[in-house]
Amino acid sequence: MTPLKLKAAATETAEAKRLTSRALINELQSFGLRLADPAVSANGRRGGAGPSDHRALTIDGMTVMAPIYTAAAFESPYLLEQPDAAGKARIRRDGALVGEVDFPRAPRFHALKTADGIPYAQIATLHGRDVLATTVLQSCIRYQSRAKTCQFCAIGQSLAAGRTIERKTPGQLAEVAKAAVELDGVTQMVMTTGTPPGKDRGAAVLVESVRAVRAAVDLPIQVQCEPPDDFAWFSRLKEAGADALGMHLEAVTEPVRRRVMPGKAQVSVETYFDAFAAAVPLFGRGQVSTYILAGLGDSVAEILAISERLVALGVYPFVVPFVPISGTPLESHPTPSPAFMDAILAPLARMIVAGGIASRKTKAGCAKCGACSALSTYERDLTTGGRA
Repeated sequence: MTPLKLKAAATETAEAKRLTSRALINELQSFGLRLADPAVSANGRRGGAGPSDHRALTIDGMTVMAPIYTAAAFESPYLLEQPDAAGKARIRRDGALVGEVDFPRAPRFHALKTADGIPYAQIATLHGRDVLATTVLQSCIRYQSRAKTCQFCAIGQSLAAGRTIERKTPGQLAEVAKAAVELDGVTQMVMTTGTPPGKDRGAAVLVESVRAVRAAVDLPIQVQCEPPDDFAWFSRLKEAGADALGMHLEAVTEPVRRRVMPGKAQVSVETYFDAFAAAVPLFGRGQVSTYILAGLGDSVAEILAISERLVALGVYPFVVPFVPISGTPLESHPTPSPAFMDAILAPLARMIVAGGIASRKTKAGCAKCGACSALSTYERDLTTGGRA
């Protein structure tokens, strides 16, 4: 074979690998993953604010959260074989080999405790490969009311099971963050919160938490909360040291929002857009994001239409497949198909890249981590010469 043909063959092989990677991620996140060795689930997450009922895997260099505890996962056509001595494992579909994965190692900081005996893992946990995540306030004004709660939310489950504590103090968060950076090379932190009573909607507890962590360690931080009534909280969060902000729509049309998140839907989509417009000039284009759960009832066209508005504002629309969590009202709700996700993510990636807000430019947060969606893989394909 001539050098030119060899180069062409190598390019085709690389392209096929990229397309296979994103297709495999879509399928795993839609269908879930059965485990040949139950011990592999030891570092999975159950309950909590999310991502939950998942296990972190690394596929073709990308960290992926794959459902392992859901009803669909127990019947998935995908089987994860027992890892070998090097920690690598093969994935088969209906007996045929489709890929190989490895696992982020168990974090060292999880083994530590505070001076008063609280395990670090109850204060903050490792998400994906190098993201420290915490729910500062593990309770929500809407969670106790089935008439108001988000039907997909499990924020109270990990608290009830004793896997976390309700209120993480600024000092505790600073202590854990410093250890996670020094022992495990964590490169970013995500702070979310349940919504407390009051018009700040959690921004106040985030301000004091961010300030404490940034005083202890140089770590990029994304904060996540509902839009506060007073947008001056955005300046306070920025001044405290937050690098990025997430305000999560979850669903994008008002009928779907009222059905699956009746309490949160009282804050309208247009109120979110007012908040986005106020926050982007402070944090910068691409440093404000929103989490959108595909598969709750919004159509492909509706999600893409909202995403186009978001990108034009400079807001990153992080679209992920809805994964039901056991014990929630939507635990039997189906996940979206891989084809449905592809129909959204391919054009969305083009919008994002054209808008100059690619996930790799984000300083911290879900979009930068990317593990809950194949979206960043679509972006990578575009920016490295692949097709999306």
